[in-house]
Amino acid sequence: MNIKSKHTVITDDSLLWSRLKVGDEKAFSVLFEKYYEHLVRYGNSFSKHSGKVQDCIQDVFADVWLYRNSLSDDANVKAYLLSSLRKRISRLQERDHVFSKITSTNTIEFLFDFSIEHQLIIDESTADKVRQLNKLINLLPSRQKEALYLRYHQGLSVEQIADMLDVNYQSANNLLHRALLNLRKDWNTNISLLLLLSQSLL
Repeated sequence: MNIKSKHTVITDDSLLWSRLKVGDEKAFSVLFEKYYEHLVRYGNSFSKHSGKVQDCIQDVFADVWLYRNSLSDDANVKAYLLSSLRKRISRLQERDHVFSKITSTNTIEFLFDFSIEHQLIIDESTADKVRQLNKLINLLPSRQKEALYLRYHQGLSVEQIADMLDVNYQSANNLLHRALLNLRKDWNTNISLLLLLSQSLL
């Protein structure tokens, strides 16, 4: 694989990761470019201070490079980076007293506003239904919404979500299940869009 081509690296994080671990700066740069925007969006879901979020992202990548020799060989790169950023933002919020009662990553609030219109809109009638669905998703409890985001927007497995949220597999699965139950309870129109979202969580 030629890591100089942006189009050939997307399917092979494991090779880039292994090259990074032995000090390949080009592999490190490719991973940075590939996941930077993902991390920005996720980080901004916890903090309104975009500058601090970007500092945290820089720190995450700095740690990846500094401690590359001790990184797991079989890490899921996206899940590892998202989890590292979540923990760093939580520590920053605790240190800066942005939320004075924060003591762990379990209590930071997920602020992301869902918008799945770009994937589901096919006509104006569908657009109205999707906007209603987005509104319902954004009314979910923070932890349920975050679990839904990690599964639906980031494509993480339930096991990876459990690791990120520092809960067991069943608890993560329950978060997703309760989120869908809450949506079904309040959904008062054609269920096809909700079923499409449900299928994406399987």
